[in-house]
Amino acid sequence: MGKKAKRKSETKKTNAARALDRANVPYTLHPYDVDESDLSAQTVAAKVGLPVEQVFKTLLCRGDAGLCMGVVAAHQELNLKAFAKARGEKKLTMVPMAKLFDLTGMIRGGVTAVGGKRAFPTVIDESALGFDVISVSAGVRGLQIFVAPDAFVTVTAATVAPIGRTG
Repeated sequence: MGKKAKRKSETKKTNAARALDRANVPYTLHPYDVDESDLSAQTVAAKVGLPVEQVFKTLLCRGDAGLCMGVVAAHQELNLKAFAKARGEKKLTMVPMAKLFDLTGMIRGGVTAVGGKRAFPTVIDESALGFDVISVSAGVRGLQIFVAPDAFVTVTAATVAPIGRTG
């Protein structure tokens, strides 16, 4: 087994998992083998055995009020206009991937709204509430958290709004 992949027995708790523990939120950790050439949320969904509609990706944006996170299903694109409206902003722009680590301490494929070194205002697409469990990054590549969407909303203080669009 290469350095890129971890076995379940090697899975360590992340800050996101510890934050859920502190909040007494039930969850399960689901490791998967990382393919550096394909970090798409669709691929992650296939690897953790969930439909793309149930696996959510976290995207960092910037507006006049500062940084914020939009959480949408793997098959969706972030509708920046709807996201800005949900945030009460005139306009939001995506933060370039090269800036992710400096701003969040996380890299592409490992960005999460749970347990970061800084809490960002978060909006999750309303489609998440249609599931008993959703999957979000655990804060590192190769590890997903399965959690109830209402618990995710509570622990992240997220707003729920229609911010995703199928593209």
